[in-house]
Amino acid sequence: MVKNALFPGSFDPLTNGHVDTIERSAKLFDHLFIAVATNTSKKNLFDVNEKIQLIQSATKQLKNVSIIEHTTGLTVDLAKKVGANVLIRGLRNAEDFEYEMNIAAMNKTQNLEIETIILMASQQHRFLSSSLIKEVSFFGGDVSKLVPLDVDKAIKKKYAYLKKETENS
Repeated sequence: MVKNALFPGSFDPLTNGHVDTIERSAKLFDHLFIAVATNTSKKNLFDVNEKIQLIQSATKQLKNVSIIEHTTGLTVDLAKKVGANVLIRGLRNAEDFEYEMNIAAMNKTQNLEIETIILMASQQHRFLSSSLIKEVSFFGGDVSKLVPLDVDKAIKKKYAYLKKETENS
């Protein structure tokens, strides 16, 4: 039986924790789809196309990984559409557990065939979040060891541009 998985997220920006989860998942499944969404409740640093390009750059060595856009609808419907029978979620802490447990239960009400597999974040990545990366970067902190190289470059370029825009207005 072919086992395909879907790893949904906003990935704004992609962190080394995300990459670790992607690499570990790619070893477990025949094919891994990374669904890039936009979290409308947060201020996004990158648009969907930029995020897809950055994820492609960071995962180009993984031959069984595809990056797709997820703009509308339920994640379980997208999983069914691409032939994924498993949703991958990363877990950093107890707060994440509560949130992910509720999402997994809700997903089951929508599609009994879908399973959610939760991968614990590796010890060195448990504190990482995209929100923290953005905040530290915004104030000029160094996140180069916490994100892929191309992501670090893109963050610096984006914040330099935004700072220039602010100064000119």
